[in-house]
Amino acid sequence: MVLKVFFPSCCSSAESGILIGRWISEQNSAVILAVVHFPFIPAQVKHYLSEVLQVTKVNVSVLGSWSNSREEKEESLSEFLKDLRTIFPHEPWIQISKEGDSKFWSCSTLQKHSNNPKKEEIILVYYDQRQVMLSHLHPPLDTSTEEEAKDASKLSAIFDTVARSKILFMTDQYDDGPIKLTHWQSDGVEASIIMELLKQASVPACMLLTFLLSLISGVCRSRVLKFWPSSFLWSKLSTCEQLGHRLQHLQVISSNKKAQNQTQLMRKANIFVSLLIDVALGILLMSWLYRKNQIGHLADTLIPAADHVAEELQNLLQWLMGAPAGLKMNRALDQVLGRFFLYHIHLWISKCNCLT
Repeated sequence: MVLKVFFPSCCSSAESGILIGRWISEQNSAVILAVVHFPFIPAQVKHYLSEVLQVTKVNVSVLGSWSNSREEKEESLSEFLKDLRTIFPHEPWIQISKEGDSKFWSCSTLQKHSNNPKKEEIILVYYDQRQVMLSHLHPPLDTSTEEEAKDASKLSAIFDTVARSKILFMTDQYDDGPIKLTHWQSDGVEASIIMELLKQASVPACMLLTFLLSLISGVCRSRVLKFWPSSFLWSKLSTCEQLGHRLQHLQVISSNKKAQNQTQLMRKANIFVSLLIDVALGILLMSWLYRKNQIGHLADTLIPAADHVAEELQNLLQWLMGAPAGLKMNRALDQVLGRFFLYHIHLWISKCNCLT
């Protein structure tokens, strides 16, 4: 019978040690859950596995050895891994080895009272432990044949083994305990905890944001703004119009109601992407302006153009203060208005010179 070994891809770079998992005798399969790497005390490993068995009711045991030699293969290490089967008696004893960055692995089994690996067909199956852990397998309700039902039960046993071994994945390499495990959370349980907290907090945050936006929108739609002059200012100022549109967009995005059809879903996606692009472009523009004194260079470029515009305005005002195109104007009024505007242009030129 073909032996199937389900090996987690996250353990491919683990240090040498022993394989922890469950043996499914009905399917002649082994589900590897973690790798316990050196140094360890066998008595502590057995005690830890007994505690896992009491909590999860999953018969987790030591299934074999794992050898990851980044340098030349050491004979002493391989012999020590073989001797571990006398301490953890399991039939068959699975040996998986990997040398350096090689893509070819060696997988064999040892039987009791035999020092030579048994030559049998072995299928090594990679699986993503994190995806399997977070997934829920639903067996088909309508099974036309018994073979399909058996195939579904085989796959369910693999998923069930990983899902029920949750307590095994609560120990990572940063713990101070005597057992060092390598699995899908070996880089730290803290990251997964933060993600779960963010998921739990996202719904209340969206509800609070929706409430605040609806409150602001209610104030904007109140009767106070319908009377003059508030209604006139609200309808004429483009800032108010844009503010109203942005509030509606934020309400659509932060709504915790599920989209009823594809059109609503696409509308939410389009609004979210447009807001994201606006914010990203604004941040990029501000970072570009404040980097390497771009604002100063931009001002040095625009100030000569501003001086030219001011000079042209002065010439135009002086021409209008006389007799433009031979027209006889009210001289007193021309002088008052001309000097008024010339004074403000003089202030503008003085302020620009002070900035430079």
